[in-house]
Amino acid sequence: MTAYSEHRYKSACGQLELFARDYPGDGPPLLLMHGLTRNSADFEPLAQHLAGHYRLIVPDQRGRGLSQYDPDAKSYRPDIYAQDMFALLDSLDIQRPGLIGTSMGGLMAMVMNMMKPGTFPAIVFNDVGPVLDEAGLDRIGGYVGRVEPFADWDGAARASGAVNASAFPDFAEADWQTWARRTCRELPDGRVSFAYDPAIADGFADVDDSAQPDLWPMWDALGQTPVLVIRGALSDLLARQTVAGMKDRHKGPFVAVDVPNRGHAPLLDEPAALDAITSFLKEHMS
Repeated sequence: MTAYSEHRYKSACGQLELFARDYPGDGPPLLLMHGLTRNSADFEPLAQHLAGHYRLIVPDQRGRGLSQYDPDAKSYRPDIYAQDMFALLDSLDIQRPGLIGTSMGGLMAMVMNMMKPGTFPAIVFNDVGPVLDEAGLDRIGGYVGRVEPFADWDGAARASGAVNASAFPDFAEADWQTWARRTCRELPDGRVSFAYDPAIADGFADVDDSAQPDLWPMWDALGQTPVLVIRGALSDLLARQTVAGMKDRHKGPFVAVDVPNRGHAPLLDEPAALDAITSFLKEHMS
């Protein structure tokens, strides 16, 4: 695994200790933000390719991984996470990072741009946009926060495969073992649990297709910012017509790539994703 430094910092509210990986690199900084139930380990495959070329800052959002859980579940929402990200950047004296956001992390990127327009020279959105399809929301809502601890790592791997097999149809048992090691943690009694606070499900439960806010104004607010949109070809959360609308409305450089044989969300080390990311960053983050 690519080496990184451990960075601990205070949340924007000053009440929580949060964690981030800091991968050294000679190039510009990039802030990589994970999805709802994931953590910084989700970007290990991509970090193997980008670390050294860029400085990668990869946080565990509050309530995930090695970051402290929030006693107030109402604080598990993108605008609060975005404030935490600015606290993280301030703690590292980073002014203008590029952003890479998977799913929830992409929504955070739009929120951050609204909070501080023009701060981010380029943004990569991984399988997320201003419209989230009901099928994907229903699938995520069906498992987030509802799983009891597993007896062992094999059980965690089986559960990971059961939830995500449709998005990664070519994964073998070894892949799900690796997946489990990235998304789960071992409890003191030897059982294995997902590495997030089950309370993150409370806020997500309020989101459904009829209640979705209109996010198109946030998308429009990106202005001339160069964006890359990566979509899993099998995605049940980001529709092709949504990507088409994103392209039509965006005023700056826009690239969209479908990743074959992937659903929500690509790991970003797939050849199609990696080629697009490296080319995009070379052009807009050099």
